Amino acid sequence: MRVIVTRPRRQGERTATRLAELGHEALLLPLTRPVHDPKVARDALAISEGAIAVTSAEAIHALQAIGPFASADLSRPLFAVGMATASEAEKAGFRSAYHADGNGVRLADLISDNPALLGGRSLTYLAGSPRADGFETRLMELGIPFETVECYRMEDIEPEEEELRKLLFDRAADAILLYSKHTTERFFSLPFVESHRPIAAGTRLLCLSEAIAAAVPNFLHSNVEIPATPDEESLLTLLDAA
Repeated sequence: MRVIVTRPRRQGERTATRLAELGHEALLLPLTRPVHDPKVARDALAISEGAIAVTSAEAIHALQAIGPFASADLSRPLFAVGMATASEAEKAGFRSAYHADGNGVRLADLISDNPALLGGRSLTYLAGSPRADGFETRLMELGIPFETVECYRMEDIEPEEEELRKLLFDRAADAILLYSKHTTERFFSLPFVESHRPIAAGTRLLCLSEAIAAAVPNFLHSNVEIPATPDEESLLTLLDAA
């Protein structure tokens, strides 16, 4: 299958490798790129001592951009939204990484189930912008004290019309992988896509979660597929489920 990957380039290239292993052709269409603020991330760690939470590997990359970690920081419990993000943290040297299944609400529940790891201290949430609010809302519902530190932002990319024409028009893709609500909204608001609405009519729209699927235009909801769990491996298994 020809599969459009809408992730930022770094993650998209990893997804492309996985798609090739599965026998599919990956077409990269990054619609955002990360802009890191490593000083903000490091300053946040310098004035805190408790556990760390991340809902994207971009937070880890923001930390890495400023240089080696302090040993004390690498010993702090780190809660990651999914296995892939936890793996990035472990590669960076964090020794105690715990992960949920890719869902922010479940990440908050995981933290609540492990109060000893918080040690009575406020949680430091290394976040990006824009972001879903499920994780922070659930932390507040659970009464878990936390400090949100925005250490990266996702900057929009405007793809060239010729690139979009090649990907979407000249030879139609079989599926589009959609990983965030913001990216989904961006894709369907692109002028080229809006002016050629039938383009995606025959394309499978594989959305990582219900919240992301809600950003798909109503006339395409019958094309939407959502995996049982919000992780990439489950998303990719949908390709062979047709």
